Amino acid sequence: MNDFRDKLASILERYEVVGSMLNDSTSLDRNEYVSLSKEHSDLSEIADEIKKLQEKEIELHEADELMKSDDHDIKDMAFDEAKLLKSAIADIEQRIKVLLLPKDIDDDKGAILEIRAGTGGDEAGLFAADLFRMYTSYAAIHGWTFEVLEFHESGIGAIKGASVSISGKGVFARLKFESGVHRVQRVPETEAAGRIHTSAATVAVLPEAEEVDIHIDEKDLQIDTYRASGAGGQHVNKTDSAVRITHIPTGTVVAVQDERSQHKNRSRAMKILRAKIYENEKQKLNASRSESRRLQVGSGDRSERIRTYNFPQGRVSDHRINLTLYKIEKIMDGSALDEIIDKLIEHVQAGALK
Repeated sequence: MNDFRDKLASILERYEVVGSMLNDSTSLDRNEYVSLSKEHSDLSEIADEIKKLQEKEIELHEADELMKSDDHDIKDMAFDEAKLLKSAIADIEQRIKVLLLPKDIDDDKGAILEIRAGTGGDEAGLFAADLFRMYTSYAAIHGWTFEVLEFHESGIGAIKGASVSISGKGVFARLKFESGVHRVQRVPETEAAGRIHTSAATVAVLPEAEEVDIHIDEKDLQIDTYRASGAGGQHVNKTDSAVRITHIPTGTVVAVQDERSQHKNRSRAMKILRAKIYENEKQKLNASRSESRRLQVGSGDRSERIRTYNFPQGRVSDHRINLTLYKIEKIMDGSALDEIIDKLIEHVQAGALK
């Protein structure tokens, strides 16, 4: 316990030192100021909890002293107070232990989220569109920025696939659990006999990689331009605006044709390409870290079935943690999705604390 208390004291001391350095920042260059600001921000939550812990421990010491009183009423009151304080201290210590857990280095990053229609024909495409709307609403609820990178419709309100860039506080930390196969069970509007169909869509969530995270050499890229297909009138017949980029060393291919500007399509394609190459490198690293993989909720593989949305029964089941919620409408509009994600995060943290 002394080691734990010593660690907390050193964290709080560092937080105060960094705060003082930032208050007298005249001697800092820009990079030092940015680095220290991030460190101070990262330490602020745990520093607040440590201060709360210290306050409660002082109050507990005072209650213990009062319990030595000869006045029975004061003694009883102090006993009850000490009991409540011990419970509060245990809760704060637990929160601090969670905050001390090693963080995924990508948790603070934005994310590239891809949705692809899977098995199930038109119904799979309609479900992919439903998931797209769910994540759009979820991002709006959290105040995140949501930029569509590619969007391929297939008629009747369905989509073949879409890629979006989402940026904001804690984006990847929360969305990383969404990777995998999402299955839907419902009666399609086109089904005259009223039979329940099962179809699926695939979701992949990649940490958004900056140029500083991964270097891509131009000579390793094969860039092809071609005419965009689909709607667009005369434009698609005249301009080679669509871009396909192949990263030769890894064989990774990204194609984007949504924008009329070849330059914009190339920029979007590079954003997706960087995220995919970064994710591949991360997966290789994780494969050599058995402990890291053991603590994951599932494998994070997009071929793993993670969740079932059953519309006739109004339920959503996450198979990784055996969680079922009967509030499918609130989950599909994004307002209750956090209830699932919070439980997934708690599951990972509980495993790590063991």
